[in-house]
Amino acid sequence: MISIEFLITSLVVVLIPGAGVIFTVSTGITQGRTASVYAALGCTAGIIPQLLATTLGLAAIMHTSALAFQTLKYAGVAYLLYIAYATWKDTAAFALENRPSCSTGMSLVVKALLRRSFAAAFTGLGVHLAFSEK
Repeated sequence: MISIEFLITSLVVVLIPGAGVIFTVSTGITQGRTASVYAALGCTAGIIPQLLATTLGLAAIMHTSALAFQTLKYAGVAYLLYIAYATWKDTAAFALENRPSCSTGMSLVVKALLRRSFAAAFTGLGVHLAFSEK
């Protein structure tokens, strides 16, 4: 049974945009909804090798540990959130492009600003990673 504490914690952890969210949304902006959904699938699939490495070494603990089993559930939740971000991006882009007061030039400016923002976010994450202690 999934507890309310688990759901709240999962929601908080996956709502914090990370590299997967940035990648999924930026792919959607530049290549469309289908590419964004595939990006979400790819981000989620990237978790599988980590899970396999962990679970193969800890199969007995996984079998007997409810906590370990519930942890395997953060990948399913993350995938659903990536899909939600991909869909939200497409809806927001459609609304922005089809506003009566928004000219085509304005939507191009907004798209360029979003691309640069995502590039800056990736750069910032890379710099942070490069200078982290661990």
